[in-house]
Amino acid sequence: MSFNWSSVFAGRAARMGASEIRELLKVLEEPDVISFAGGIPDPDLFPIEAFKTAYNEALSTKDSAARALQYSVSEGTPELKRWIAHYMGSRAMPCGPENILITCGSQQGLEFLGRIMLSPGDRALVAWPTYLGALQAFNAYEPEYARLGVRDNAPANERPVEGEKAKFAYIVPDFDNPTGRTLSIDERHSVLERAKASGGAVIEDAAYTELRYEGEAMPSLLALDIQTQGSINQSRVIYCGTFSKTLSPGLRVGWIAASASLIDKLVLVKQASDLHSPTLNQMAVAAVAETNFTAQLDKIRNAYRIRRDAMLSALSRHMPKGFSWSRPEGGMFVWVEGPRGMNGRALLQRAVKREKVAFVPGQAFFADGSGQECMRLSFSLANPDEIEEGVLRLARAIPE
Repeated sequence: MSFNWSSVFAGRAARMGASEIRELLKVLEEPDVISFAGGIPDPDLFPIEAFKTAYNEALSTKDSAARALQYSVSEGTPELKRWIAHYMGSRAMPCGPENILITCGSQQGLEFLGRIMLSPGDRALVAWPTYLGALQAFNAYEPEYARLGVRDNAPANERPVEGEKAKFAYIVPDFDNPTGRTLSIDERHSVLERAKASGGAVIEDAAYTELRYEGEAMPSLLALDIQTQGSINQSRVIYCGTFSKTLSPGLRVGWIAASASLIDKLVLVKQASDLHSPTLNQMAVAAVAETNFTAQLDKIRNAYRIRRDAMLSALSRHMPKGFSWSRPEGGMFVWVEGPRGMNGRALLQRAVKREKVAFVPGQAFFADGSGQECMRLSFSLANPDEIEEGVLRLARAIPE
């Protein structure tokens, strides 16, 4: 008889589930499937030549290669932290290297924050819907979720409760995953005020901030809080950044910027988790960011803007009555809401089987499993012709 592994699992293991998106991607390898499922950067837009140069330079001398391939400090390489500190300062978030921890993508940062802040039964405020990866990162630590309502017309169950306590509020303020929505200035202040009233921190997930295609850039929550509090060391905001959507997701380089006292604690978590992020990757990202970041942003913004416009145009022409969708100013996603009674998961099965088109059902993004009439469409990987054909297929898959 084989060993019963479930007998030795911790209770929190029961809250761990497979990512609906990651599982979905496994069945989309057929060449004739048009996928709007993953929020995946287009590899044709990666700065490949710049990375070739950066890796060659990192390994070009004995001393440099030894450093690149050796163990390193948990906080991150000095050159990458200096670049990030300069980047943050240029966006009204002045900080020093002591305020930065390099992580394996922003996803690791979210998991670390859940680990050090959540005990079973603690309350976490999240948007409804919110990023599936954040829910996965937090779920293992058994929190209770409450709705982070910031809209002026938010329903009663999204409004603050008098005396409500929470460990943190989690939010993607720019081009939200999954809805594509961006918080207004008033809504950003509302998030900060609600977190203050609850006694908690704010986790600002800035994964998509640089992917703006129109409109004016908005100040980050961290920048707004620094204006009030005086410095990052007095701020309650934790900024999670990443190079995954701008330079490369496969290198897994992200960062947390926050009060030095919090970074000190997170360094201990990093040491216990994986010692440090790969030094060679950090050196390469620092070099490419130093020389190519602005040009890379121009390239990807132009490409993704065209694809967003193609998707919005195709939806307006092909989707049946009863459907509505977001019109994001940036990011990678359009959020579609169907009529009451529509089942997104059932529609997905029908769409993949009959029409060879895929999306992510909206239920994956709700902490309570609601949102069955919704779906998330990503436009980042498909070209305009594929987007046109894919939306047409999706519309055909919708039952009368």
